[in-house]
Amino acid sequence: MAECVRDIYDSGDYLVLVTTDRQSAFDRILASIPFKGQVLNETSLWWFNRTRHMIPNAVLSVPDKNVTIAKKCSVFPVEFVVRGFVTGSTETSLWTVYKNGVRNYCGNVLPNGLVKNQKLTANILTPTTKAEDHDVPVTPDEIIERGLMTQDEFDEAREKALSLFEYGQRVALEHGLILVDTKYEFGKSSDGSILLIDEVHTPDSSRYWIANSYEERFQNGLEPENIDKEFLRLWFRENCNPYEEKVLPDAPEELVCELAWRYIFLYETITKSRFEMQPMGEPIHDRISRNVSSALSSLQ
Repeated sequence: MAECVRDIYDSGDYLVLVTTDRQSAFDRILASIPFKGQVLNETSLWWFNRTRHMIPNAVLSVPDKNVTIAKKCSVFPVEFVVRGFVTGSTETSLWTVYKNGVRNYCGNVLPNGLVKNQKLTANILTPTTKAEDHDVPVTPDEIIERGLMTQDEFDEAREKALSLFEYGQRVALEHGLILVDTKYEFGKSSDGSILLIDEVHTPDSSRYWIANSYEERFQNGLEPENIDKEFLRLWFRENCNPYEEKVLPDAPEELVCELAWRYIFLYETITKSRFEMQPMGEPIHDRISRNVSSALSSLQ
């Protein structure tokens, strides 16, 4: 089976998650970004390793720069979106719903007078259901009423999500970045424990701003310097209706290259390590197949 940016293969006791270079937003594919799959996989792994003290995760092995082999678990059909700022351009983003007059969003009461890109007085959780075509905002009470999670499961996942985000914000700031918002996904293992799954604090699941220029730009009404996919989202919003048009225009090559550079920059800034591109000799499909086969045989 496949989702927007990952190809997911069922291997009996395990899932093989291949992170591709596909770029998604507005619930569809926008472009292919060179090296993106490797960046996302390696960024996630860095964060997974550093959050094990907070919550166990599903990662078993990483046989290839683009691949994670994970434990199978029962996935909760809820995305835990945590936000520290009022911002965004999609239909479910906090700024979009706020400027449309919403003052109670996913169970959070918001004061009047907030402006775009303003820091919230406290981080908030705005969960969504994992719908087939697009994510739908939901309140904590609705999650319980619909039987998507038990109260205890939700309470534990909410506490973990807020703690992970606070930790992520602290680490990002130490590296000159602001972690603005992100999403987490959780699953339940066979022994009943809750696991962190999917991806963590990647530029696909998160929004990052440059810390040292944020305040001045905010005071002057300028957009923050960002190193996520928001500028590509904005280009599509300005040049088409990405929710309704059947065929979208091609993303300009310079924007594709810019996004590839930003993803690599984020990886190197967060991990304090150099991004290593893979040798181009062997076709990527052959390389991944060989590495995955070897890893699965050693897990048997």
